[in-house]
Amino acid sequence: MPDEVIRSLTVSGVPYTYRLLRRSGHDSGPRTQPVLVIGGALQGMGGWQQLENVLGPVADVVTADLPGMGGAAPLPPGPSHDLLCRALEAILDDLRYERVNVFGFSYGAGLAHGCARRFPHRVARMMLGGVPAHIGDALVRAVRRAQWSLARGDAESFAEQTAAVMLCLDESRHVTRRALAYRYVRRSLLHTARHSPHLGESLRRALTEPADFSGGPTGVPTLVFSGEHDTVTSAERQRAFAERIGARRFLTIPDADHWVVLERARDTADLAARFFTDRPLADAPCLRRVPREHGERPAPVPSGAGRR
Repeated sequence: MPDEVIRSLTVSGVPYTYRLLRRSGHDSGPRTQPVLVIGGALQGMGGWQQLENVLGPVADVVTADLPGMGGAAPLPPGPSHDLLCRALEAILDDLRYERVNVFGFSYGAGLAHGCARRFPHRVARMMLGGVPAHIGDALVRAVRRAQWSLARGDAESFAEQTAAVMLCLDESRHVTRRALAYRYVRRSLLHTARHSPHLGESLRRALTEPADFSGGPTGVPTLVFSGEHDTVTSAERQRAFAERIGARRFLTIPDADHWVVLERARDTADLAARFFTDRPLADAPCLRRVPREHGERPAPVPSGAGRR
């Protein structure tokens, strides 16, 4: 069978797509259950190359353009979390997977958490990063300003403002590959703004339909991780969330912000591979600080965006 499979499904009349990368390893090394990757509100099934490269030898990897995300159709009116969890479970049914590991990032962490509460018997382990456990008023106002720019047709300002909200641009805090991350996030947002007709609605839902983080799933080993300079939800609040749901571990990854999966991509992927194969985490490279590179330049600060 091919190494890559792309299939389309429908939930409540809404078409969406998922992508399966079959396990690439053929040796006697560690193996684990398939890994279901659930990204942020503006992410789709692409953009997870480092994670796929590191997890590929030990597991099948599944990503998705869920309803309202990526290239999928928009969500219908009304609450969306139940529909999205059903869409994710339908992927498991379609693949005939009894149990999977789940990797949820940012908005996807809320969906992953909801799925683990909904069908814990199908989740072997869960890893949550950049968890939006608390969305402050300042962040909401900043995103709404970006939405207004989008509504006016100013995609450039929308991309700049949203990237500034998602990344820590405070030069007194060391974020490795900050300028590179800013350029990548801004470019991705600009592309999405120009090609996704339901982007504004996806942002609105992300702000107004927060996930229910009030309790944890039963019997699911969970790891929560945060970049130390996360400006969406602070590392301290994410630690409190991890304690509240009874997570097995919480890790703060130094020299990174909310976009830790981009700034320290390979280290984050290594952490996932260790956790999903029950290997020790204490010596994981993600826990080491990253020296400043000679001549490293700060990311540009958009006019009027300020520093967070």
